[in-house]
Amino acid sequence: MKFAGQGKNFPKAPHILPSVPYGALSSNSFLPKILHLLLPTMHSLRLFLLVCFLSLVSSHEAGSDHVFTRPLIVQYATNSELSGAAGEELSLHCTSWRFAVETNNLSPWKTIPEECAGYVRDYMMGKGYVLDLERVSKEAEVYAESVEMSADGMNAWIFDIDETLLSNLPYYADHSFGLEAFDHPKFDMWVERGMAPAIQPSLRLYEEVVRLGFKIFFLTGRTEKHRKVTVENLMIAGFHNWDKLILRSAEDYGKLATAYKSEKRDEIVREGYRIMGNSGDQWSDLLGSSVSARSFKLPNPMYYIL
Repeated sequence: MKFAGQGKNFPKAPHILPSVPYGALSSNSFLPKILHLLLPTMHSLRLFLLVCFLSLVSSHEAGSDHVFTRPLIVQYATNSELSGAAGEELSLHCTSWRFAVETNNLSPWKTIPEECAGYVRDYMMGKGYVLDLERVSKEAEVYAESVEMSADGMNAWIFDIDETLLSNLPYYADHSFGLEAFDHPKFDMWVERGMAPAIQPSLRLYEEVVRLGFKIFFLTGRTEKHRKVTVENLMIAGFHNWDKLILRSAEDYGKLATAYKSEKRDEIVREGYRIMGNSGDQWSDLLGSSVSARSFKLPNPMYYIL
């Protein structure tokens, strides 16, 4: 898969308070001298806390050349922590951005907007993502049940794998939900663990199209070196029957996903199949040549594949 993603890590607040050396206090303040005299003989916790408070006040005295360069405890606002007009404005901005992503109205983008990191995290980990998945899968089921199945058994349904049948959220939760630069070796290590869970609405759709008699093709950007672990992961997740699993071979390396998947769909059509349905989380899963009679786009605001 070609990921067009680079970004930044989420900032992390320090877990300990920085020390405040005696010399960091204003030399013109009377408090350093008091502190110097009091600290050696201090026996009361209350007095100690009072002195610490006074030292903070001292650091902000007018005319002081020695103020703290950062607060003692750094807090970073998340999307859910913002309130009022600012929070509403950010939510509207990020919702508009996600709408443009899902409708393929954005030019190829490299990273999620930094200001929308919290929004994307909350969406992917919240009920909204699940409801969207269920809506897409339910509409696909209704359509699949309406297809008149031919006696020759050549009606086909294509499924992408990542973020369509299998969820990589456990990986992306540790890598900033698309804000962090995509790391192929790290992602390959995740794939090789074979632990991606099923996307449950997609599993139900898959089971229904199998029951209806469609020929099932899994068309993925994963490479042939991951065939064994991909098969095992699919089986563990509940996907037990399919007609063909298509992965990138050596000759497919370097091809954009739209071109690669179009070529594979062309081959399926040349074999006499009618592609009646296609499910994928990327527009590159659905567009190009030999498109299906109906395509179903699953939500994914974390990354964009060309």
